[in-house]
Amino acid sequence: MRPQFEYGDAVRVIRNVRNDGTFPGQATGTLLIRRGSTGFVRDVGTFLQDQIIYSVHFLDSDRMIGCREEELQLADLPWTPSRFETREKVCARLALGRGGRVLVEAGSIGEIVRVLRDLPDDDPVSGELSYHVIFPNGRLLQVPESALEMPEDAPDHAGDAA
Repeated sequence: MRPQFEYGDAVRVIRNVRNDGTFPGQATGTLLIRRGSTGFVRDVGTFLQDQIIYSVHFLDSDRMIGCREEELQLADLPWTPSRFETREKVCARLALGRGGRVLVEAGSIGEIVRVLRDLPDDDPVSGELSYHVIFPNGRLLQVPESALEMPEDAPDHAGDAA
């Protein structure tokens, strides 16, 4: 287990980081840093001997926050902000299917399982952000961002976008 980032590296957090109960003075679930924010690695450690944790100093908010490796990328890599984030509810804007068969009806509500940022060039939706979305019928689909919208009854997450 070797760290991907070193002390002093400029990094970008690729998803919102909320307090998991380990950040003092803030309630569990409080948004600590928005996706897209950049900071500098100040320390590298481990948690439970199998997870690398980086202490990242985010200068704009003057906060030192522990981040997992999968939450970070080098700050100078291309960054495309996502409209949705893991665990958010989304609505299919149109019927979703494959091979002429409808798998999910328009208006179906699903949940984001993963944001897909680095799709290979031969992927049909390469160049557009996509998501793995699980729908109530048990279907897990790769869906381009343009085919999704926020459900009408969902709380406004516009403040979370970055």
